[in-house]
Amino acid sequence: MSEFNPDKLTVEFMEGVTEVSPLIPRRYTLTHSDITGELFLTIGLDFDYGKITLIRDEVLGEWIWLEEGIQYHVYLYVDGELGQGRAEIRETIFRRELPLALSAIRYGDRIFFHRWTEFDHDPIIVHFQFTNTEQNKTEYWGTFSDYVV
Repeated sequence: MSEFNPDKLTVEFMEGVTEVSPLIPRRYTLTHSDITGELFLTIGLDFDYGKITLIRDEVLGEWIWLEEGIQYHVYLYVDGELGQGRAEIRETIFRRELPLALSAIRYGDRIFFHRWTEFDHDPIIVHFQFTNTEQNKTEYWGTFSDYVV
């Protein structure tokens, strides 16, 4: 796993979102540059679809209110346009880099987490999404308190 470097993170808040509100909907789009290693986090009422490329290696996340409480859901697009042959490699890369991505999200929205401390302890649910939905996987990945830098 790469180590998170806060100096390589750029954070942008879309219209309608501040450092502390709203709680829900609050959606995150995390992209990166393979060349520079920079990370780009957009926090908005919706995902930043303009930052999503054909490579589809972004990390999308959102807070969801369910009967059992608030959860943070992550969506990873494992195959699709690139085909099944690369799915295993991409899943391995997503799994290796996801702790860095979660640390970047936690750090990038640290004022929100400081104001709403209970969100640090809500479960993170990760959805590995495949074109063949029978391959889809949903996993618990701890809480944001596990990813504090």
